[in-house]
Amino acid sequence: MATGQNDPERRERIIAAALDLIAEEGVAGTSHRKVAARAGVPLGSMTYHFAGIDELLREAFTRFADGIVAVFEERLGAASTRDEAREAVADLVHRLSAGSQRELVLTHELYTLAARKPAYRELTRAWMRRSRAALERHFDPATARQLDAMIEGLSIHRALETEPHDRALTVEAITRITQGHNAHS
Repeated sequence: MATGQNDPERRERIIAAALDLIAEEGVAGTSHRKVAARAGVPLGSMTYHFAGIDELLREAFTRFADGIVAVFEERLGAASTRDEAREAVADLVHRLSAGSQRELVLTHELYTLAARKPAYRELTRAWMRRSRAALERHFDPATARQLDAMIEGLSIHRALETEPHDRALTVEAITRITQGHNAHS
């Protein structure tokens, strides 16, 4: 295995370690020193890859958001009819809410950071833009915006409930939002 700063996997290990640490201890408990220890890299090499903790957090949360958006794009990209698109939206709600506690915590840590620090809001806005773009393959922009918010809200409710609602409620909500709206042409 390569050593030193030329190790191509080092940056990836650092990002993965940062996400693990954020999921366990929150942004407040994440530092260069802790991430270096978790990633098994010398503390000095952290500054070679990331100018500071903000750059590391932005990169880590960008990677996390990219993974969620990829699920949106995959599910909605596979739909070829409006009904399949509705099913894909239901799948997204149930896939996201059934995800690991880690995903839920990381999502909320990012939202909290964006609420406190405007510089991170561009990350959440980019995430929302990309999610909506995937939805706009099948629905007009206003409907896509409503569906995006519904996916987010129902996913959070399902993940936090002791007895999450079943798919029929999700499908009913999707039907209500998309009834009477024209498909995006």
